[in-house]
Amino acid sequence: MVVMAYLVGSISSAILLCKLLSLPDPRTSGSKNPGATNVLRISNKYVAASVLIFDILKGTLPVWGGYFLGLDPVYLGIIAVAACLGHMYPIFFNFEGGKAVATAFGVLLPIGLDLGGLLILTWLIVAKTTRYSSLAAIVTVSMAPLYTWLLKPIYVFPVLMLSALIIFRHKENIIRLIQGSESKISFTKK
Repeated sequence: MVVMAYLVGSISSAILLCKLLSLPDPRTSGSKNPGATNVLRISNKYVAASVLIFDILKGTLPVWGGYFLGLDPVYLGIIAVAACLGHMYPIFFNFEGGKAVATAFGVLLPIGLDLGGLLILTWLIVAKTTRYSSLAAIVTVSMAPLYTWLLKPIYVFPVLMLSALIIFRHKENIIRLIQGSESKISFTKK
């Protein structure tokens, strides 16, 4: 299950959809990150939404699969981390991947829809007030362990691991946020 989760996580919908639709490669355009936010920057909301949905599912499906097989929460956490590592370091794309925010959201959904709702709400509040997708992601993953502890404490350790990984992947964004050079997102039609 762990290897399968990594391999599923390694499928980059951003790269594949952009190639299929003759759009610029998200690894070399926009923010140079193969994720939904950058696809929104270089294309439109429909392509970005497709990337977002696929990235969420590639996190959710392996974890739900492990859950339905009756795996222990520790193993489910390892499967979750493997799916996110696949997105961050995809074997199919020279280990050059994204930040795994949507994939992490996907692996957390099986914990509960209440957790999913809190994560979405947190992201939306921060993104709407600051217009920084990266800051919204950092704040949301920072809050995820607390939300998990309040709702299903048995999963706190794997969620902490995921949060640390995602914050680590945002180190360049953190520097740009501090310098005031981080790009903002728009909530208008595109």
